[in-house]
Amino acid sequence: MGIVHHANYLHFFENARVLWLEEHDRPYRWYLEEGLHFAVTRVEIDYRSPARFGDELSVATWPGWVRGASLAMRYRITLGEETKVIGLTEHAAVDDHGRVRRIPRERREALAQLASRTP
Repeated sequence: MGIVHHANYLHFFENARVLWLEEHDRPYRWYLEEGLHFAVTRVEIDYRSPARFGDELSVATWPGWVRGASLAMRYRITLGEETKVIGLTEHAAVDDHGRVRRIPRERREALAQLASRTP
């Protein structure tokens, strides 16, 4: 069909989230070393306009909110000035065994501070 398959946007979200954490908080591997993972619990994607093979897309991401053991990330995928997709992922913080675990206070406060300055 010549357009980006809808499922690929989830990969774009994930890559953007990992890069955002590395640039603004801690590398994701730091969380893994602490035995903390962010399991996706919810996804929202609003497809505005299809992206096509070869398009050079930009993905903006930022934290939507942070709670004791969960957080949300927001996304906007654009081609130039045109918004192609907007989205949201919600995540539960879990340990290596999949049990819900609170985000460490220092990280939670830092992430919440970043969430308060979002677009």
